[in-house]
Amino acid sequence: MRNPQAYRRLTIIPQSSSGAGDIADCKDLSGAEATAKLLDQLPGTVMAVGDLAYPDGSKENFTCYDKTWGRAKTRTRPAVGNHEFHSTGGTPYFDYFGAAAGDPKTGYYSYELGTWHIIVLNSECQDVGGCEAGSPQEKWLRANLAAHPAACTLAYWHKPLFSSGSAHGNDLTVKPLFQALYDANADVVITGHDHDYERFAPQTPDGAADPARGIREFVVGTGGKESPPLRFAKTQQRNCAMRQPLAS
Repeated sequence: MRNPQAYRRLTIIPQSSSGAGDIADCKDLSGAEATAKLLDQLPGTVMAVGDLAYPDGSKENFTCYDKTWGRAKTRTRPAVGNHEFHSTGGTPYFDYFGAAAGDPKTGYYSYELGTWHIIVLNSECQDVGGCEAGSPQEKWLRANLAAHPAACTLAYWHKPLFSSGSAHGNDLTVKPLFQALYDANADVVITGHDHDYERFAPQTPDGAADPARGIREFVVGTGGKESPPLRFAKTQQRNCAMRQPLAS
């Protein structure tokens, strides 16, 4: 069992927002309770970055989520993960969060947070008509970015384009979404999926360093889910600025 006092990390951005992914496992809620206690001390919007209720995103699993991060439900803007889609079309996820999760037919939406434009995407590409260039989600994203030329733009979804995690690693299916954000000069992308913390220096969708206008990606699969001790592949990704496994 994980020590509830073990190392935990939430990502905190300007304009009073914090969050992580990979959160509540009904088999052991000690990790989710530890991060929920951090949220109790932090004001503002909560980004729940997918895989929120293990193992299957069922109605019963969301009862476990509700015991921990559910304390912040009224200020949470979630993104859907692959475990949510273990249950038919993510229905329990959309039922639990209601309008805060966007259109249940798509699972992607946007909102404003102070001076930031925030975009929430759905990395379960096969369930929403794909993520490739010209897909409904990619076209929606480009139109949304064009309609909101904010000085600061942040996007979050579950599966990372770049990750040194040994369990999953890079997911190229989301590269067209990253490309659309890069083309619009977006600033930050936040993801989860691998159960660790990793921060990348600004880079292009091809993984080339770009300190002038690249996107800084964070992997924050640190919400509380129990995982094996090994988190990272032997070779870390280019432009990794910092990575931190969870303590056991």
